[in-house]
Amino acid sequence: MALFSNPLQTVTSLIRSPAKEIGLPPGTLIHVGEKKMDRTVISYIDYSADHYDAQTDVDLESCLRFKNPETVSWINLDGVHDIAQVEAFGKSFDLHPLTLEDILNTNHPAKFEEFDNSALVIVKMFNFDEQDCRIQTEQISLVLTVENVLTFQEQSGDVFDAVRKRLRRKSGRIRQRGPDYLAYALLDSVVDSYFHVLEKIGDRLDYLETELIDRPTQELLHQVHQIKGQLNFLRKSARPVRELIDALVHSESPLLKDTTTIFLRDLYDHGKQVLDTVESYRDSASGLVDLYMSSVSQRTNEVMQVLTIMASIFIPLTFIAGIYGMNFELMPELKWRYGYVMVWGVMIACFLGMLWFFKRKKWF
Repeated sequence: MALFSNPLQTVTSLIRSPAKEIGLPPGTLIHVGEKKMDRTVISYIDYSADHYDAQTDVDLESCLRFKNPETVSWINLDGVHDIAQVEAFGKSFDLHPLTLEDILNTNHPAKFEEFDNSALVIVKMFNFDEQDCRIQTEQISLVLTVENVLTFQEQSGDVFDAVRKRLRRKSGRIRQRGPDYLAYALLDSVVDSYFHVLEKIGDRLDYLETELIDRPTQELLHQVHQIKGQLNFLRKSARPVRELIDALVHSESPLLKDTTTIFLRDLYDHGKQVLDTVESYRDSASGLVDLYMSSVSQRTNEVMQVLTIMASIFIPLTFIAGIYGMNFELMPELKWRYGYVMVWGVMIACFLGMLWFFKRKKWF
């Protein structure tokens, strides 16, 4: 399994970006965040029970014909850095200026807000980078209207492939329902992506636990701290998602039908499961820090035990060598023919005797 590319990375690098200028009037359109695409890409899927049409990389004018209550249209814009394009969307689909302002602010926390003819949902979409073992985040803004679902993404690539596949099939519930059910399906895919990321983090925690038992190192400890930071970021992002789903469940907006509210309740339960899993993994990560300290302490104790045994063995040997290292003339053994051999014999006997004693006491 690949190691973290930068164990010292903190969660602040996941959320740091230029701040919005202070004092601007409400509804001022300024992009806050990182430009992740060279140009914007518009795509759409228009469908009904017996009709399906999908195109990619089209202009906005070709999407205006879908303001038709007889079909449901999902229109997606990749590249929210283009203020002019977002503003054009707002004028074409009668979106509130505050909606456009929130869409352009890619640091916006998850939220649900109702307007006269639309509803805005903002969530964070996560992806786990297998190579660097890092969480990548992207903001998804979803606007629900009577006829359409408009989505705004920072860049191409998302977690909605399963929804697109369901839309291509003529059979299935999604083709029979309205735009509110499509909005639910998209939110469900986002929440499911959280479980995918958490599964990867869980595998990583299991790997680190095994490694910390076998070879506790500073590098592994840094990786544990990085995971804790990412879990904290997930918790901060997932809690507002649960709250906005709860707001959707209890919303009295005519855009949300009672038949869709039932599925939103199930989605709310999924949001709770995400938070419970995050909390469980945070506890596991904290336990890995304790495991590291215990492993290091255990290894230190083992080293000290060996050193203590060696020191204990050499204490009597040093004593004997010290006695016969004195230069007194009247020491009988100094002039004895077998004195040298006798001293070595006594020292070896002491060494073997102490090893036997330590072994019997199970000190090693």
